[in-house]
Amino acid sequence: MAKLKLGPIEDEKPVKISVELSAAVHRDLMAYARIHASDTGLTHPMAIERLIGPMLERFMASDRGFRRNV
Repeated sequence: MAKLKLGPIEDEKPVKISVELSAAVHRDLMAYARIHASDTGLTHPMAIERLIGPMLERFMASDRGFRRNV
C-alpha cells in the first residue's frame, strides 16, 4: 500500500473554478486518484477535480514561507 500525503477527503460544498493543466499533470492526477482510491479503501477513484483542492490545501499548509506571511 502506498503512503500518500493526501488522506481521506471531506465532503464539503465546493467552489467552482477553471484551471488549465498540462497533459502530463492530468495523467499524474489520474494515476494519483487510482492510488488514492486504493489507499483509502474507495471502490472507484475520486474525480480529479475533487483531489486538486485538498492537494493545494495540504501544499499550502506545509509551506513554511507561506505560513509565516498569512
